[in-house]
Amino acid sequence: MVALITALISVTPCFASGLSPGEHKLIYVAAPGIRDYLEYGGHGLLVFDIDHGHRFVRRIPTGGLDEKGKPLNVKGVCASSVSKRIYISTTRTILCLDLLTDKLLWEKPYDGGCDRLALSPDGKVIYAPSLEGDHWNVVDAMTGAALDKIVRKSGAHNTIFGLDGSHVYLAGLKSPVLTVMDARTHEVSATVGPFGNVIRPFTVNGGQTLCFVNVNGLLGFEVGDLHTGKVLHRVEVPGSKPGTEKRHGCPSHGIGLTPDETELWLTDAANSEMHIFDATVLPPKPVDVIRLRDQPGWITFGLDGRFAYPSTGDVIEVKTRKIVAELTDEKGRAVQSEKLLEIDFVGDQPVRVGDQFGLGRKQTVAAGVPPAGEGGVPPSGKSASK
Repeated sequence: MVALITALISVTPCFASGLSPGEHKLIYVAAPGIRDYLEYGGHGLLVFDIDHGHRFVRRIPTGGLDEKGKPLNVKGVCASSVSKRIYISTTRTILCLDLLTDKLLWEKPYDGGCDRLALSPDGKVIYAPSLEGDHWNVVDAMTGAALDKIVRKSGAHNTIFGLDGSHVYLAGLKSPVLTVMDARTHEVSATVGPFGNVIRPFTVNGGQTLCFVNVNGLLGFEVGDLHTGKVLHRVEVPGSKPGTEKRHGCPSHGIGLTPDETELWLTDAANSEMHIFDATVLPPKPVDVIRLRDQPGWITFGLDGRFAYPSTGDVIEVKTRKIVAELTDEKGRAVQSEKLLEIDFVGDQPVRVGDQFGLGRKQTVAAGVPPAGEGGVPPSGKSASK
C-alpha cells in the first residue's frame, strides 16, 4: 500500500493532468508573451492539449521577475526532446526547465539582456541575442554558461537554427541584412540582403535555400535567396491598407510557412487578419484571408501542419481555414502570446518539438552539410566574434 501511494504521488506531470500514457500532443505557451501584459494569460508556462480541443491542462511556475517581483516580458521559447528541456528568454535572463518534472533547473542573466533565442537540434547550444544590442551570446544549453560572443552591431533580435543544425540565422532591428552563421565554427558564413528596410520576423524553408522576411513599413514580405544572398521578390498584400498597430510599429509582424511549405501565412496587425499565400510558386500568390479576434503579432504551426497558431490565441485548422478553438486559461481568460510551440510526448517522454517560428520542414540533403545533432560549442580558445 505504501509503495502504491508513493507511486501515485510521484506520477509525472502529464499523467497527473489526466493525459493518456500513449502519444499526445501539447502546446506550451510562455506568458506574459505580449509584452509584459498579464491580462493575456498571466505568468508562467501554460500547457494545452491539442488532441482534446486545445483544452487547458496546467500552468507551470517559471521565474523571470524583476526586483519588485513583477514578471518580465517573455522574449522567446525553445525546447529539445534530446535533453528534455525547455528554455524561456526574458528581457534579462534565460530560464531552463525540465520537461519531465516541470522544475526550474536554472535561470541566468546575460550581458546586454536577452531577446528571441534559438536552440541547436542536438539541444547543446543556444544562440541568445542581446536585447536589441550589438551582439549574440553563444550559451551552453546544459549549464547556461556563456561560451562566446558574436558581434554584429545590428540590434540583435530574432534568431533561427536551421533544422539540420548546420546554420544559424541572425536578424537585428537596426539592419536590413540577414546574417548566416556556420553552426560548427560560430563564424559568419554569408549574408543575405540588403532587404527593403530593417528586418523584423522572418522564416526559412526546410532546405535552407529561401528566407521570407517582414520589414518595416511593408504590409507584406520579401523573399531572399540563402545561396546567392540576393533579394528575389517584394510582395505587398493586395487590397489592404496599413492602419494603426497596437504593437511593434510594423504592418506585418509575423510570417510562417506551413510545414509542407505549400502555404505562407502573413500577419496583418491593423486589420486583425491573417493573409494566406500559395507558396508553391515564386513569388507566393494570395489565396485567402482569415479574420482574427485581435491584432496578430506572430504566427507558427503545429508539427503536422494541421493547426496554425497566431499570437491572438485563435486556433485555426489549416485545411479548412476555420477557427476551431481559442486558447483560454484556468481563469477563463483569453490567452495570447507570441512565444509558443508544440511538444509531443509518448508516455512521459518528449519525442518531438516544434518551433516558435513557422519554419518550413521539407528538408533536402546538401553535400557537406553535417547531419542534425552535430552542432557543438566552439573549440577551446577559438573566438566566434565577428
